[in-house]
Amino acid sequence: MSKIKPSKGAPYARILGVGGYRPTRVVPNEVILEKIDSSDEWIRSRSGISTRHWANDEETVAMMSVEASGKAIADAGIRSEQIGAVVVSTVSHFAQTPAIATEIADRLGTQKAAAFDISAGCAGFGYGLTLAKGMIVEGSAEYVLVIGVERLSDLTDLEDRATAFLFGDGAGAVVVGPAQEPAIGPTVWGSEGDKAGTIKQTVPWDTFRNGDVSQLPVDSEGNVKFPAITQEGQAVFRWAVFEMAKVAQQALDAAGISADDLDVFIPHQANERIIDSMVKTLKLPEHVTVARDVRTTGNTSAASIPLAMERLLATGEAKSGDTALVIGFGAGLVYAATVVTLP
Repeated sequence: MSKIKPSKGAPYARILGVGGYRPTRVVPNEVILEKIDSSDEWIRSRSGISTRHWANDEETVAMMSVEASGKAIADAGIRSEQIGAVVVSTVSHFAQTPAIATEIADRLGTQKAAAFDISAGCAGFGYGLTLAKGMIVEGSAEYVLVIGVERLSDLTDLEDRATAFLFGDGAGAVVVGPAQEPAIGPTVWGSEGDKAGTIKQTVPWDTFRNGDVSQLPVDSEGNVKFPAITQEGQAVFRWAVFEMAKVAQQALDAAGISADDLDVFIPHQANERIIDSMVKTLKLPEHVTVARDVRTTGNTSAASIPLAMERLLATGEAKSGDTALVIGFGAGLVYAATVVTLP
């Protein structure tokens, strides 16, 4: 017989507050067109994107995270000292160690909160939300801060016609805390590593180790290119459209609801064509509000879902207590979907 005491956590968990930070610089498609042979009409028709935000030197991963987190903590009505864990999803914090989460936890004034980073690409927010729920129900933390943050402009090849227009920067954060009724449904998540090559970094960091840059790609002026994100657009599009709609439906089934019960749909803001296809496949009723933050924010990877959630609530398109389906999917290939009650 085990001598270990049972955990004494909350019966359930819920999102209590949300915050976002978008860099001050707004970049229209015209800027992107300076380096690629395309048109504003083509970019809009392929992705729905008209503008995106790019960070300046001061708008670091840590700075954007602290700004978004401060808003989420205030929205939740708690103090920073009550945060027991900080989970940061990002692929654009370039130091291998230490985790940027530790700096963020300190700058926010938490009392030595557990802090760690995860790398799950565009599904990272869903992964973090699932971990936070587990911590609260298990009892290892009363409140958990989940952050999705990216400076993807640092990983964008502006001469790559397939990706140059896609990516933006920003941070989104939520506070997850105890609840007396279910407010975060079961997570349907997974990976398909056999498709890992469809979204990847152009060259690994260790390519630079020996100083031999002869095999590295160069730009139109002969300068060595910094590693960037590249993808096989059509393969990723087909996977997202056909497979992720199935995952979204599984999340609805796991939560015990149907599309008719939804108020809001917040998919990863990768591409508006993907969003439209998922809405059609899921047969979402007209009353369901669909997040389309991609139009003015671009693809911010792990930050896209909390940023879209924050904007819907701020504009009144969604309201506290609404039932929302959220799904993230991307590099790995990885995915995570769940149903939540909005804060």
